[in-house]
Order: sequence, then structure tokens, then C-alpha cells
Amino acid sequence: MVQGRSRGGLDHSSSKEATLRRWANSHPPSSMASCAEPSAADPEPTAPPPAGVPPLEDFEVLDGVEDAEGEEEEEEEEEDLSELPPLEDVGQPSQEEAEQPGALAREFLAAMEPEPEPAPALDEWLDILGNGLLRKKMLVPGPPGSSRPAKGQVVTVQLQTSLENGTRVQEEPELVFTLGDCDVIQALDLSVPLMDVGETAMVTADSKYCYGPQGRSPYIPPHAALCLEVTLKTAVDGPDLEMLTGQERVALANRKRECGNAHYQRADFVLAANSYDLAIKAITSSAKVDMTFEEEEELLQLKVKCLNNLAASQLKLDHYRAALRSCSLVLEHQPDNIKALFRKGKVLAQQGEYSEAIPILRAALKLEPSNKTIHAELSKLVKKHAAQRSTETALYRKMLGNPSRLPAKCPGKGAWSIPWKWLFGATAVALGGVALSVVIAARN
Repeated sequence: MVQGRSRGGLDHSSSKEATLRRWANSHPPSSMASCAEPSAADPEPTAPPPAGVPPLEDFEVLDGVEDAEGEEEEEEEEEDLSELPPLEDVGQPSQEEAEQPGALAREFLAAMEPEPEPAPALDEWLDILGNGLLRKKMLVPGPPGSSRPAKGQVVTVQLQTSLENGTRVQEEPELVFTLGDCDVIQALDLSVPLMDVGETAMVTADSKYCYGPQGRSPYIPPHAALCLEVTLKTAVDGPDLEMLTGQERVALANRKRECGNAHYQRADFVLAANSYDLAIKAITSSAKVDMTFEEEEELLQLKVKCLNNLAASQLKLDHYRAALRSCSLVLEHQPDNIKALFRKGKVLAQQGEYSEAIPILRAALKLEPSNKTIHAELSKLVKKHAAQRSTETALYRKMLGNPSRLPAKCPGKGAWSIPWKWLFGATAVALGGVALSVVIAARN
């Protein structure tokens, strides 16, 4: 019977039995008997046992069973019990605890409750993407009740950036950015949503999630993996675009445009296009606040810049239709915008529309004759267009069955010389007409 129990069950049951023994010893048999069979001299019933404690007869049965088990345990060999872990030492209750009503019952109920699960260790690394290139470890947990930030919220973090050798290269006491808008490197954008407000964490990131092959001059070299110590200070909801003033719109759009420029310089054209899109959204969204004429003009100039940069990013990504649409939007506001004309010509050239691209590039060159880039692009397009036309001409001749080579012109003949065969034929036709007229006149 003892051998059939598991080790964990033996420890738990022994603590329960010890608790039950103490409760039973605190109630002598005389009092138990009086509770079971009240005498005539004392007709008033005694107080029932504490709540949650089984009836008295259960304790008596358990005691009897325990005695029988004790006799069997004495008959078992000692080596069977030696393999089991030692039982937990249940201390004897103090005199004050024994005198408190229901103390043993509460101890019994506490013993019946399951043990809480252990809290996760602070020194465990979390593999965020599952590839081992971006990991996070909690250093200081957030306060109780703190929550995690959501996408679109504006967060404030304290950041310390170090190389793998421990050299500190950057320190930001208060870095503010919008979560999920690609305002910062991907290592921050992916790790901060997994932190509680008030938490401090260590993040190790591969170079592809930081500054990539370009690095960040002069402190961060190319292909550098970084260690980030991040403290999430605050997380608040993002601004309502409709309620922004003109200057607030300008400031927000400028921040997004600068983030796009940083991504473009690192050759991350996808993130650059995303930042330019967010800047344009901040400019063009409906407003419930009046703006001055100067603010509207400033927003229009900023929109043109963002559209031009967006077209450049789309051109790098070979998204020709989207780039053509961005350039056309710029030319609607500024028909003489040289950058938009040049990029539109390049997009049309990439699509093989040389006949449309050449006039646009000529218009751009007319606006800025000293631009060498436009000169080189236009010369290249003219050559490609000439080659395309010659290829098309040869193809048409082949389709119509004409010879591919025409006979060479005689150098002695001028442009107005008439071949002698044509002259002889014309003379013969004229003579034949005169002879026919004479014959008809003779008959008449």
C-alpha cells in the first residue's frame, strides 16, 4: 500500500494527515461523544465543527486507517522507504495559534489549495522572431498593473546603444516615436510592444534590424550588431489628425519625412516609402481647425517634397505605375517641377515609352539647361529610340516581304533627273494617242 503511492502524493497526504491529527487532538474524545450523543443533563447542542471540516466520524475512520497503515509500514522493509524523498517537516502550531478558533481548519483548507505557478525568471531570453537574430531579456520588471503599449501609440523610451564589444555609441534620455510607424530601427519597433510600461530590458539585434550594411557614421560601423538597453517610460494614444493645428501638421509631416530620408539613405526603400506615405497622410487628412494661408502654402510645399521622394523610392522598387502616379500629382500642383518631370521621363523610359519620355525630358532640360544628369539621360533615350525605330522598320519590311536592302543611288544623277525608260514610255504613249486621233478623223 505504501509502495503504490507516488512521492509527490506521499508528501501532500502526510501534511494533510498531520493537520487532521492536530485538529483531532485539540478535541478530546469526551467532547466528541457529547457532540454525538447529548445527555439529558446538557440538552443544549454544542457548536458544530469549523466550516469546511469533514464530519467527526471521518476523522475517526481516517485515524483507524492510519493506524492500520502504520502497522503495515512497520512490517515493510526499510529499504523500500529509503528510496522515497524525505517528508516535509510540518512544525507544531504555537500555543497562540492553537487557541485561535478555526486556525487548524484554515490550515487544512490552505493545504488543500493548489500551489501557485512560479513566476518566470528574469534572466530568460525571449527569441522575438524565432531566428535568434533579435532577442529580449527583462532586466527590471514593470510595476504591478502596468500594461503594454499598442500599435499607433506614442511611446517615450530611454535608450543606451552599445556595440557587441561593449562600446557605448549612443544614448537617448528621452526618445519619442510612434509605435509601428517605422520611425526608428526595427529592433526597437519590434521589441518595445513586448515590454510593460516601467520595464527595463536588454535587446540584442543583428545588423539587419539596426543600421544594416551602411551603418551610421561615425560611430556605428557597417554590418554592426547592437545591444540596446531600453526603458519604457510612457505610452499614450497618438494625436487626432483632424484636431491638429497647421504648425502641428507641419511638424508631424516633417518628422515622418526625415524618417523616410534616413531609411532612403540606408537603401531601405520599403520603409522609406512607408514613412513618406504617413507624411502625406498627415498633410492631406481632413482638418477641423482653421489654418492660415501661409500654413496651407507650407503644407503644399511639404506635400510636393514628400511626393517627389515617394516617387524616387517607388522607382527604386520598380513600382512604375505608382511612381508615375506620384509624379503626376506633383505636376498637377507645379507643372514646371524639374524633379517630377525628370522622374516621370525615367519612368516612361523604363516602360519603353521613348516617344513620350523624350519630350518630357526636353521640357525639363529647357527649364535647367545646365543639368548634366538630364543631358545624359536624354542622350541615352534618343539613342535607344533610334535603335528601336530601326528595329521596327526592319520588322515591318520583313513582314511585307520587301528586301532588307534598297539599291544604291547613282551619284551622277540629281534629285530631279528622270529615268530614260520613263521618258521613252511617255513618248510612245503620246505618239500612239496622235495616231489614234488621225485614224478616227479619217473615218469620219
